[in-house]
Amino acid sequence: MNRNEWITQAARLQAADQPFALVTVLSAQAPTSGKAGDKAVVTPDGQIHGWIGGGCAQPAVIKTVRHALLDGQPRKIRIAPSDESAERDLGDVLEFGMACHSGGTLELFIDPVMPSTTLTVVGDSPVARALVGLAPRVGLRVAVVAQGAHATDFPDADTVLDSDDAASVSARLASPFVVVATQGRRDLQGLKAALALQPQGLWFVASARKAAVLLDTLVTSGEDPASVARIVAPAGEFIGAQTPEEIALSVLTSVVAARRGRESVATNAKALAPVAASTCCGGAKETADQAAVAASDAAASDAALTQTAEPALALEAVPASAKSSCCGS
Repeated sequence: MNRNEWITQAARLQAADQPFALVTVLSAQAPTSGKAGDKAVVTPDGQIHGWIGGGCAQPAVIKTVRHALLDGQPRKIRIAPSDESAERDLGDVLEFGMACHSGGTLELFIDPVMPSTTLTVVGDSPVARALVGLAPRVGLRVAVVAQGAHATDFPDADTVLDSDDAASVSARLASPFVVVATQGRRDLQGLKAALALQPQGLWFVASARKAAVLLDTLVTSGEDPASVARIVAPAGEFIGAQTPEEIALSVLTSVVAARRGRESVATNAKALAPVAASTCCGGAKETADQAAVAASDAAASDAALTQTAEPALALEAVPASAKSSCCGS
């Protein structure tokens, strides 16, 4: 058996954008056929390319690899002789009992290698271009959807579609995260194309007022209300962003949070807003205070996000938040 087969297989799987785990033997106590430094590539279906020891260790490795590929988190495991095959979480290591007669103890590190995540940017605006340039720097593949787009205009993008027709986009792309940054040019078409991808996360770069009108229009035109309700607008974290590059950074922060399984501040604020509004006048001062802070933050973010493309709406953000303040004050 070629113990270095893992090198070839890792390159092949990465080129095909397929998930796998690189498993390394950290330490080995005899008798065991695995030695410190041995490595193998393990795929989700349990194929092992390389060498990490005999058959006694493989079931525990394959089981742990499958869990690691679900959440993307590395793990350290220990496989030791035992009369029981139960596993124990010891904090820094997951220990598996091994009832094989060969004995020996192995410690292994399991490092999942996940396929590149694709971020789709809809629109050809200053914010869209800034996002396309920034996203690959944090390990994201980028697809661009914009009516009449040219691939030469987006050198950092992996894919450029020159049509925002919803049916065409959904047939040619699959993307867990989408940002619509049309900024006044084919907003509704861009949102429909984004919804057609059925993404895990969808952000719309626009003022709260403009977003409310367009989201209502989407529902009226027949889009699924639940899907429309999941659109985050205004997009981005509350960092006081003003320039297209700063706005792109704030939006990308939300995308990275979603990618890592964490809920962003902006998403939390959107989720809490209806609750605060419904309890504002109920006599709970703490809830009212929280609602006021959330409204103030939202207005500040709204103004920042609209300063570049929609200065008139940015000026209207403060009065709009004042009207929705607690009990009309």
